[in-house]
Amino acid sequence: MKSSFEKAGDAKTRMAWWVALLVTLIPIVCLAIPMYVIRPFRPQDPSQLALALTVRDYAPWVTAVCAIAVVILSTWAWGNTRGRLYRIAFAAMSILAVAGACLTHVNIFEIMFHPYDRPAFGTADAAHLDTDDKVLAVQIGSEAHAYPIRAMGYHHIVNDTLGNTPIVVTYCTLCHTGLVWNRSLDGRTLYFRLAGINNGNALMRDVQTNSIWQQSTGHAIFGPLKGEQLALIHSDELTFALWRKERPDGLVLQADAPYAGKYEDKDWEKEVEKTRTVVDTRKTGIAPHELMLGITMDGQSRAYPLKSILASRLIEDQVAGIPILIVVGPDKESIRVFKAHVTEARATFLSVPSDFTTTGTVMQDAETSSNWNFEGCAVSGMSTGMCLAPVDANKDYWFDWMNHHPDTTVFKN
Repeated sequence: MKSSFEKAGDAKTRMAWWVALLVTLIPIVCLAIPMYVIRPFRPQDPSQLALALTVRDYAPWVTAVCAIAVVILSTWAWGNTRGRLYRIAFAAMSILAVAGACLTHVNIFEIMFHPYDRPAFGTADAAHLDTDDKVLAVQIGSEAHAYPIRAMGYHHIVNDTLGNTPIVVTYCTLCHTGLVWNRSLDGRTLYFRLAGINNGNALMRDVQTNSIWQQSTGHAIFGPLKGEQLALIHSDELTFALWRKERPDGLVLQADAPYAGKYEDKDWEKEVEKTRTVVDTRKTGIAPHELMLGITMDGQSRAYPLKSILASRLIEDQVAGIPILIVVGPDKESIRVFKAHVTEARATFLSVPSDFTTTGTVMQDAETSSNWNFEGCAVSGMSTGMCLAPVDANKDYWFDWMNHHPDTTVFKN
């Protein structure tokens, strides 16, 4: 007995059907590979990631050709066969091929986390934030912006210009990492979008070249700019109340109204700590979600457990032979890092009693007994008017810091 397909079409039609079926599968594969490889809570092998990104790069062109081919074959077959099942099959394949080609242009991550393309700012007085809400604080020249962490945890990326400097403010909630990068590279200003995830850390894509960048490092890992490095812009993670006190004239990123309901809840950290990580930290004896303050100087990295910093309130240490000072703010939550030098001489600092923090003093140097505030400036004593040089540092869960800084050391009291 011949099948209904065999009865309905001759050899040419059957050949067209098999070719159309094969070509229809290509858009499906082009969608499946990136979706399978670049997804949360799955380890990304470098070679697999490169394959997935390559497929995603070429998919719009390849699937467009496939869709056109299937439509042409379907049109030819429709006029050369009377078989109803053949016609239905060709129509279905045309729909699948065209749909697949269209879907390759969709950024699923920007559907999940809508981009904030035209960020709006308002005064601190108008900001709907609690005093203990954290903000990523950036100042360039006399201009200061604050980016609420709960908003950044949803958008992940905000392209902005501050002090005539194009910057991209980034935040990855899965690894608790807020970093700000300079968008200018070799005379060109880049514009960034969310591109996916790599072992628990966000990936960014620049619109100009389609290169892929690691959020934690600012390093291009794929595409025409592979190997390039974005310049880090200094930022601090502070409570809103403290930032507002320090920068009363600063501006705050306003909520993107249509998506404000999707912003992170206040207890978002507790929820993230329950998620599975794909980087194995068991050999280190440190839990993957141990929150660290990471510092890199002259190519050397060190991680400081956040709970140790908050308990000590002030830590003096050295990274790459450079004396540093880690100090907790008067709100007992915010943290800054400075080079422990006054002029050319190294200074020894002591934490002050907690009741002193109401005056803005958080530490005192042993050499001159000068009092210093949380901005690293002496407010009384022989050193009045002097300020310590800030050091770049960022919070990061241990699994992510260890993954991107494999030679890191860990501070122990």
